[in-house]
Amino acid sequence: MALASLECLSYWYPLGQAPALTGVDLAIEPGLTLVAGPSGGGKSTLLRVLNGLVPHFHGGRIAGAAAICGLDLVRTPTRRLARHVGFVFQDPERQSVYGLVEREVAFGLENSAVSPAAMPDRVDRALARAGALHLRGRRLATLSGGERQRVAVAAALVLEPEILVLDEPTSQLDPAGTELVAGACRRLAEAGSAVVVAEHRLQPLLSSAARLLLVDEGRVGTGVARLVGLRRPARDRPTLPAWQLRGIAVGPGPEPVLDAVDVAGGAGEVVVLMGPNGGGKTTLLRCLAGLLRPLAGRVERGPGRVAYLPQDPAALLHRPTVREEVELTLRRAGEGEGAGAVLAQLGLAEFAERYPRDLSSGQRQRAALAAVLAGSPAIALLDEPTRGMDGAARRALVGLVEALRGRGTAVVIATHDAELAAEIGDRVLAVEGGRVVEAELAPPPGAVTVEPMLAQVPA
Repeated sequence: MALASLECLSYWYPLGQAPALTGVDLAIEPGLTLVAGPSGGGKSTLLRVLNGLVPHFHGGRIAGAAAICGLDLVRTPTRRLARHVGFVFQDPERQSVYGLVEREVAFGLENSAVSPAAMPDRVDRALARAGALHLRGRRLATLSGGERQRVAVAAALVLEPEILVLDEPTSQLDPAGTELVAGACRRLAEAGSAVVVAEHRLQPLLSSAARLLLVDEGRVGTGVARLVGLRRPARDRPTLPAWQLRGIAVGPGPEPVLDAVDVAGGAGEVVVLMGPNGGGKTTLLRCLAGLLRPLAGRVERGPGRVAYLPQDPAALLHRPTVREEVELTLRRAGEGEGAGAVLAQLGLAEFAERYPRDLSSGQRQRAALAAVLAGSPAIALLDEPTRGMDGAARRALVGLVEALRGRGTAVVIATHDAELAAEIGDRVLAVEGGRVVEAELAPPPGAVTVEPMLAQVPA
C-alpha cells in the first residue's frame, strides 16, 4: 500500500519559467527509497512535496494530484502533514529552533501535545538511534557540522513518522555516524515506515534500498548503480614549506580541543584531515586560517593569501550574483584575471548572473568554492567541500584542486569522503582524541554512479 502517491504532478517555483518537476507519476511504499541525481535536478523539490513545503511554503504553481498518508497535498496544510512526515533538510544549521540539544529534539513532541512525562525517554531513544546520545546537555552552537546533522536526524526520528524524508543526511557524518543513521533508516523501513533518502553518497544505504530513483531536469525515473574505479597518480613530495603548527593547543573555549599539535604542509601538497565528528578538524582549519587564536604554540604561514571555505557555504555568499562573489575575491587579492575561468571550471557559467542563495545546495557549495579559490591563493583550507555535490561537481572540484596544486598552493581538506581523500590526497592526518597524527593513505575505494534504467517510474 502506497503511503504517498503522485499522479502526473508538475510544479513551477514562483517566477520560474521551466517546471522544477514534470509529469511525475510515483508511488512511495513502505521500505527504503534512495533518490539520486545531479545538483539542481529536482531531488529536494520532490522531497519537499512529501511534507507539503511544495507548494504551501514556496508558493508557485502545481498541476496534477498528490496524496500523502491519505491526505490531499493541496488541501492539507503543512502543519498537519508534519504529523505524518519527518523531514531533515540539507542544511541542519538552518532548521534548529532551540539552543539546547534535548530541547531541539523534543520540539516536535511539544507541538504534537505529547505528555511531558513521556518526552525524556523518547528523546533519549531518538538521540541514541542517531548516534547523538553523548551530545545530550550540549548547546547546538558548540557542535560540529556533523554533530548538528545527527541532532537533526534525531529530531525527525523522535516523532516515529509514517514517512521519514532525509535530504543528504550523511553529507557531514563520519563513518560511525553514517552507519548509525543507515541502521536507523533500515529499522524504520523494516517496521513498515516509508523512508526516502536523497544522497550523493549511496554506498551506506544502497544494499538496503528497495528502489533507486534518478531525478534529473525535473523528471523522475528508476536508476541502476554502477561502481567506477578510481586511480591515484604518483606525485613527488613538496620541498618548500607553506605552513606549520608548532606545539599548538587550541579550542573555542578555555579548554583545548587539540593539544601538542606539531604538523606542517608544503607548497603544492594536498593534506587531508580525517576523524570523527567533533574531533577537531574544523578547529584545526580555523586555527591555521588565523580565525581562532591558539591557547599555546605558534602558527607559521608563508606569504600570500589564505582562502578558507567553512562548512556552511551560505555564510560566504552575500553579493547579488555568483560572478560578483568571484570578482570581489579577485579584486581584494589584487589579481587581474577574470571570473570566467573558475566559473567554467566548476560548471557555474550558466549560473554566473544568478543570486547565490537561490541555487541548490550543491550549486551554492560550488559558488562558495569559486568565491574563495579564485586566483592563486597560497593556502587553501576546505571544510567538507563535497557537501551536497553530485558526481560532476565532485570531478570539477578534483580538477580545481589539481590546478591549485600545480600552481603551488598548499591545500588542506577536512572531509569524511574517503574517495576524495584517496583520489587527491598526498597525506592524511588523523584528528581524534585531542591529537593530530599521520595516518596511512588508503587506496581509492571506487565511486558509485547512477545511470537511468527507465524513462519514467510507473505508479
